[in-house]
Amino acid sequence: MNRYVTFEPGEFYHIFNRGVNKEKIFYSEGDWTYFQRLLYLRNDSTGYVRPERVKNMSLKDISITEPLVNIQAYALMPNHFHFLVSERRKDGISLYMKRLLTSYSMYMNKKYDRSGPLMCRPFRSRHVPDNDYLRWLISYIHLIPLDLTVPNWREKGIRDSELAHKYLKNYSFSSYQDYYGEERDEAKIINKDSLHLDGSVEDFSNLLRTYNLRPDKVAVETSPFSPGGS
Repeated sequence: MNRYVTFEPGEFYHIFNRGVNKEKIFYSEGDWTYFQRLLYLRNDSTGYVRPERVKNMSLKDISITEPLVNIQAYALMPNHFHFLVSERRKDGISLYMKRLLTSYSMYMNKKYDRSGPLMCRPFRSRHVPDNDYLRWLISYIHLIPLDLTVPNWREKGIRDSELAHKYLKNYSFSSYQDYYGEERDEAKIINKDSLHLDGSVEDFSNLLRTYNLRPDKVAVETSPFSPGGS
């Protein structure tokens, strides 16, 4: 599948991809953690931070000198991922995604003695045209992990908001905790200051309300992948 989006500095983009043939891209908890750390480590124009050299270091103690992109939100799922990003320099997104996906594929191939592509090529992207779409997309990305525990929440809604909020606050592999939970080292992955949003998104009830008020510009096919990470 071709990607027709032209990336421009200062604009926001929804970046997403999945495993080849919808297969899992994480086989163990260590894989999830490794990819999550790569989100930060590969976001450097110099490209010199080697994951193996800093594997015992906290992200808060690792410095990135020249970020390629701003990551505003992300969610990792068993066979796919979603990012909200903007470029900090021209071609930043393309270079970042190349480094990120290449590094992770090499790690998986070596660890599991596998060969061939791990994810679909090229990665997919959509331009975020305005504030309404941006606010909706942040809600969408942060609610996606509910697919793993409440598979029909999109159609039937969320009956127990408190339980859903608790689940997302305990889901480590998204930026939800960095907006609605406790402070953690992984907060270095994202740059909330780069959002420039009209209105706050740091309220769970507002998150649900924003998701349900989907802008007309959002495709009816809101998810490029089927629920539940399949």
